[in-house]
Amino acid sequence: MVAALVKEIDLRKHELKDEAVQTIYFGGGTPSLLTVNELDEIFDALYKAFNLVSNIEVTLEANPDDLTPDTLTTLRKTPVNRLSVGIQSFAEADLRYMNRAHNAQEAHACLKHALKAGFTNLTADLIYGTPGMSDAQWRDNLHTLFDLNIPHISCYALTVEDNTALAHFIKKGKTKPVDDAQAARQFELLVNEMTTNNYEHYEISNFCTSGNYSKHNTAYWQGEKYVGIGPAAHSFDGISRSWNVANNARYMTDIEAGKLPSEVEQLSNNDRFNEYLMTGLRTKWGCNFTKIQTFGDAFANHFLQTVQAYLDKKMIVQEGDIFRLSDKGKFLSDGIIGDLFMV
Repeated sequence: MVAALVKEIDLRKHELKDEAVQTIYFGGGTPSLLTVNELDEIFDALYKAFNLVSNIEVTLEANPDDLTPDTLTTLRKTPVNRLSVGIQSFAEADLRYMNRAHNAQEAHACLKHALKAGFTNLTADLIYGTPGMSDAQWRDNLHTLFDLNIPHISCYALTVEDNTALAHFIKKGKTKPVDDAQAARQFELLVNEMTTNNYEHYEISNFCTSGNYSKHNTAYWQGEKYVGIGPAAHSFDGISRSWNVANNARYMTDIEAGKLPSEVEQLSNNDRFNEYLMTGLRTKWGCNFTKIQTFGDAFANHFLQTVQAYLDKKMIVQEGDIFRLSDKGKFLSDGIIGDLFMV
């Protein structure tokens, strides 16, 4: 697999030409299982293929049970300078409900180990709205991260995907369903606690201390192009989107034959307009009406007509040419943004 990743990097080196690459993100699956030698092999290929800036942000996703002191010491010898840790909760009951591999002790320990190893640029994921999670427990989860001075925190409402074990258990009555009212209440508590503790709410699910935005995710939300390497990885060049086959064996076979195992979709004006709304309105920077006008008069008129109802309800606020979600509108962002789409 590593050999295939390296070969794909070489096959796609023309896609960014001489553009400066600001971020690298190792995500999906469990990239923390890669050895130092394997990571070095991938980094060597990246440095040969692309123009990587000297202060590049390099994030690696990891599960708490993978981040042992030895692993962290090893990772410090690589270009990885930011960790994204899937904590989800510091409560055993929540972790069992979500079928997580780690326990509460490992959730605490991995962050302390990471800080001790010198990884000060950390982001941790938490999930709220889990059945049985009290508001007090949710507050405790947040304060555990505050007490550790974790600079970036991502928080998501529990969602139940079709054809998953959790969906099956809920359908059979073996576990409680998600309570939307609980999720809404805990989202409000989340925003209040973050504000009180000097975290900036810069995207619907993301909060950070001063200046500690995720450079990688911010570039995505602001419509920058990106290249995705590996099975099921997605890429975007501003006018089209492509994605690799989500089958490891086929991916490696195609790459070995010098063929990119990807499909390409040319984005229509509608697609690009809707995507601009979807990504822009999720952030504190919002959407700029001047940019909306570049899609054409029909899009600008449609936006002005449909956004008015949300301005009246104070779910969207307008400051000059900038439209952004209000605190009141953030929890309902998906529905609001969907209503603004051009179909």
